Amino acid sequence: MDGSDAIPPAVFLEAYPPAIAALGADLRIAVALAVPDATERVRPGWRVIGFDAPSRRRTAYFAWIMPERQHIHLGFVHGALMDVRGPRLDGSGITKSARWLTFTPGDRVDAEELAPWIREAVRVACLPRGEREIARMAATGGS
Repeated sequence: MDGSDAIPPAVFLEAYPPAIAALGADLRIAVALAVPDATERVRPGWRVIGFDAPSRRRTAYFAWIMPERQHIHLGFVHGALMDVRGPRLDGSGITKSARWLTFTPGDRVDAEELAPWIREAVRVACLPRGEREIARMAATGGS
C-alpha cells in the first residue's frame, strides 16, 4: 500500500457504535503515550488498527485495537510471552501467542495502567526471533 488509500484510524472507528469508537480513541491515546514513536495504521483486511514499533533493522508489529459491535480489544501479538503483573490477558487456549484485554461500554481506559503492558508488548516483539522462540519454549514447558 502506498498510503494513498490508507484509512485514517479515527475514520475507521466511526463505523462502530459511539461508545466503542470512544473506547478506541482512548486506547489509541494510551498506545501513543506509552510508545510515542509507534506507527499506527488501519489494516482493513483484519479490521484492526495495528501498531508497529521501530526495531533494530525493521519495524515490529506489537499490538492492535480490534473494535466489535459490543466490545473492543487491545491485543498483543506475542502476549503469551509478556511478563507483566495485573489482569489476566484473554486468549489462552484460543490462540498460540496472541493475547488481549477486552473493554466494554462504560469501562474506563487508564493509559497509565496500560503503559507497562504496551511497553512489554514492544519489548517482546522486538526480541530477535531466536530469543522469542526460547521464551516461547520456556513459557510452554518446551512444547
